[in-house]
Formats: sequence, C-alpha cells, structure tokens
Amino acid sequence: MISTRIATTNDAELIADMSRQTFYETFAPFNTKVNMEDFMNTVFTKQLLMKEVQNNEGIFLLAYDGNDAVGYVRMRHSEKMSEFKNAGAIEIARIYATTSSIGKGVGKALMKKCIEIAIEQKKEILWLGVWEHNQRAIDFYSKWGFEKFGTHIFKLGDDPQTDWLMKKNLTAVINDYIT
Repeated sequence: MISTRIATTNDAELIADMSRQTFYETFAPFNTKVNMEDFMNTVFTKQLLMKEVQNNEGIFLLAYDGNDAVGYVRMRHSEKMSEFKNAGAIEIARIYATTSSIGKGVGKALMKKCIEIAIEQKKEILWLGVWEHNQRAIDFYSKWGFEKFGTHIFKLGDDPQTDWLMKKNLTAVINDYIT
C-alpha cells in the first residue's frame, strides 16, 4: 500500500537525492552525457534542490511503500497565465517515482493528493509541463483528465527541448468534492 505525506524541511536531503536520482533515471537514456552532466551540475544540484525545500518554495509530497520513500511531488503556485484568464491555478512542477516502483501505484497516490490539495486551496486549474517524447507520462496525465494547452522550451544543457503544457480543469471536481 502506497502512502503519502506532506514533506517538511527535515526531508530536504531525501527529496534532493530522490530528485536527482529519478530525473537522471528518467532522462539520461534519451540525452547526451554532456547535457545531462551540465544540467545535473548547474541547475539540478543537491544544494539547490535542498534549498527549495528548506525555503518552502512550494508544497512537497513524499510517497512511501512501507518505510521506503518511492516518489515525490513538488507543487507550486503559478503566476497568472493568459490561458487561464483569472482562474486560480497550481502547478505540479515535478512528479516522479523511483524506477523500481513504477507501476505500483505511486503516481496514482501522488496525483490523488495533488488534486486534493488543489481542491482544498480552491484552485480551478491544475497544470504541468511534460517532455513531448515522454509518452508514458503523457498517457498517465491524459488518463487523469489533463489536456494539452500549449508548449514551452525546457533547456537541458545546450539542447532546447519542447515540453507540452497540460492542464486539468478542477471546477467539476470541486463541485463533486463539495457535494
């Protein structure tokens, strides 16, 4: 059974280590060693990732399978996006499971908690960015009702990659949750 909890600043090192591990496992096979090393050593350092948690730069969730941490999420309040008009929105900035736990319900448990948090905060839109070539993740998000609404560039080393921007309208979900 997968359980989730909101992380605290005491979890900063765990989240940083898991962030680096899961990002590398997910994307290293599809990118050059040079670009991965550049990104990991400049943008995605352990120190910078720990600082995000310690400075409360978002909401961090952890997923556990028994006593083992197997996934995490970083949510953050987003700036106003023209596509959302005046709707309140919150972003899933990162959602990852360890490679060995994929297919065991980690993503499902984390996504449920993200939706619950967004509803509790009365957000109308939950959104995220996903690499256009990460079909497994796109399929997962689509299954949860996310739809593509745009694109943006994510720079990995010197490689400008296209991310799909996907959103889930929570208005109907909020109404169901309230009643």
